[in-house]
Amino acid sequence: QVQLVESGGGLVQPGGSLRLSCSGSGINLDNYAIGWFRQAPGKEREGVSCISPSDGSTYYSDSVKGRFTVSRDNDKKTVYLQMQSLKPEDTAVYYCAAGLWPFLDYDWTDQDEYNYWGQGTQVTLSA
Repeated sequence: QVQLVESGGGLVQPGGSLRLSCSGSGINLDNYAIGWFRQAPGKEREGVSCISPSDGSTYYSDSVKGRFTVSRDNDKKTVYLQMQSLKPEDTAVYYCAAGLWPFLDYDWTDQDEYNYWGQGTQVTLSA
């Protein structure tokens, strides 16, 4: 059974940093594009970042570009999302998802392209 698990969320002050991790069981993350998505209260889930399995190409939404960095450690079978200069609007539940690459239309934000999803980890920016 495939399972993705996110960790690393928590409460942080604006301007602070967090590193989220995504690990998998029953799946070799090396073979999948790993996307990070988030859902804020009252809003739809949106794409944050993605890393491809082949050449490690990375993709970011405009709202996090320059502040977030996605990376993968194939030895540890883990994908990371390093988040810096956090803002109150970054408050959300963050999910990682795995999908077979390349996607049909190379749209990394297309949630239908992802086959497996984690349960999410809460990131909260304090006032």
